[in-house]
Amino acid sequence: MEVLIEDQVKNTIPQFKLGVIHYSGIHVTESPQMLKGRLRLFQEKIFFDLENKKVADLDGIKEWREIFKAVGTDPNRYRPSNEALFRRIQKQQYLHPVHSAVDLNNFFSLQYEIPFGIYDKEKIVGNITLKIGDEKDYYAAINGRDVNMKNKLLTADDLGAFGSPYVDSKRTAVQVSTQNAIHFIYLRPSMKNSEAEKMLSSIAEMFTQIHGGEANYELIS
Repeated sequence: MEVLIEDQVKNTIPQFKLGVIHYSGIHVTESPQMLKGRLRLFQEKIFFDLENKKVADLDGIKEWREIFKAVGTDPNRYRPSNEALFRRIQKQQYLHPVHSAVDLNNFFSLQYEIPFGIYDKEKIVGNITLKIGDEKDYYAAINGRDVNMKNKLLTADDLGAFGSPYVDSKRTAVQVSTQNAIHFIYLRPSMKNSEAEKMLSSIAEMFTQIHGGEANYELIS
């Protein structure tokens, strides 16, 4: 399975970087108490940290809002997924546990202030392309809505769009039955490649510590 970035994305955001981690032989379960507790404590810390701050002023969120603007997405109407998480926490609408893969994915997004997406590889057909969507791109999202992906960054396979740093689809969502997954880390363009590779290694290690299996990562730019 190959992951490609369309030239339009590269031309619009010259420093664009995408981290991709391939997992095989993992075991997704109810989140262990350690992860639940750590995620809850981290959200409480973020809530107090945001008392005198604006979410949009956080470095990672600020950078991703600029990316959305560059591709034609109004970030005030369609927020990057990392910003949406922070705004929920600011309202003390803390995230409810889903399962180990989703909960850890959300933890990473909060920790690094960037969007993440994790998908079941068995539900993806063919290679994956990251592109800017047009009027033909849409899907049923995990939030229960049918979303149009025109002028939004998205990932697509042979069956069509399935993921985005905005919101993901139901079609490729990871379940407790998932054994092979692919993780997309939407890095900050300003990040150095050496820093990005160190981050990807750390994420892969922590994910497999909880889920078992094997992980291989790549940095695409």
